[in-house]
Amino acid sequence: MNVHKEEFTLRQFMEEKDFEFHHYLDHIPPNVEFNEHPFYEIFFFLSGNVNYIIEGRTYQLRPGDILLTSSRDIHRPVITPGKPYERYVIWMEDDFFARFQDWGDDLSACFNDTARKKYQLIRPDSHLLARLKQHGAYMAQIKAERHFGSRTLLYACLLEFLVYLNRAYFDTPDSIRHDITENEKINQIVAYINDNLTENLSLDHLASVFYISKYYLSNQFKQYTGLTLYQFIIKKRLTVARNMLRTGVPVTDACLRCGFNDYSNFLKAFKREFGHNPSDYIKRLQ
Repeated sequence: MNVHKEEFTLRQFMEEKDFEFHHYLDHIPPNVEFNEHPFYEIFFFLSGNVNYIIEGRTYQLRPGDILLTSSRDIHRPVITPGKPYERYVIWMEDDFFARFQDWGDDLSACFNDTARKKYQLIRPDSHLLARLKQHGAYMAQIKAERHFGSRTLLYACLLEFLVYLNRAYFDTPDSIRHDITENEKINQIVAYINDNLTENLSLDHLASVFYISKYYLSNQFKQYTGLTLYQFIIKKRLTVARNMLRTGVPVTDACLRCGFNDYSNFLKAFKREFGHNPSDYIKRLQ
C-alpha cells in the first residue's frame, strides 16, 4: 500500500482536538532534542537505527517495537544514519481515555502499567504485530485521502488499534528487558527526583542519600539519562509545573509545588523551555 508520508516537524504541541496520527519517513535523520509533551504518545517504530532514551533507560529498538510515553516522561530518540527512519506516531490528550471509562474496558491500562513499572517497551508477537501494522497503514491511508467522515473513521480505527495495543503490551515477555541499557542506581535516583521535586535535590544531597561519590553520580547520571543532573531536575520541575497549569493550578502555586523557590527564575526557565511565559501559555490553552 503506497501511502503519503508526512513531513516531520519538531512541533511538540497538538493542533487537533483529542488525538493526532502521523506517518513519518526520513532518509536524513532529524536531530530531536529531549522533550516532554503534555499528552500521551505511541511511538510505533517501523525501520531505522534508533536507540530511544526515556528517563534514564535506553531502549535498543527493533522494527515493530512500540514505546509508550505520557506527559511526565522526558525522552529523546537517538537516530544513526544508514537506514530510512520510518514510524507511526499517535498523540492523545491527557483526558482522551476518560470518555471510555463507562465502557468496561480501560484502554489506558497499558499506559498506567508502564507508569507503575517504569518500563515502556512493547514487542508484539508476529500475529499482533501484523494487526497493528495493518491498522497503522489504514489510519495513514484514511488521513491522506481526506474523504467525508475521515476523522470519524480515523477515530474508530484508533480505538481498535488501542485494543490490540493493550493485548500486545500484556503479552510482551519480560525477556525483552535484555534490550534495555540501564543502571539500577540511576533508576533509583530518577525515581527519587520524581517523588521529591520540592525537596533539596543538590548533587551533594543526592550523593549523601545514595552513598555514592559526587563524581560518580554526576558522570553516570549524564551517561544514562543524556542530561546533566541539573538539566534533568529543571526539565522535570518545569514539566510538572506545566501539567499543573493545564489543570487550572495558579502560576504561583505551580511554581512552589514543583520546587522552584525563586518566582522570577521560574518564569524565565518556563519561557525558555516552552516558548511562552506561564500566563501566555494559559491563554493559549483557553
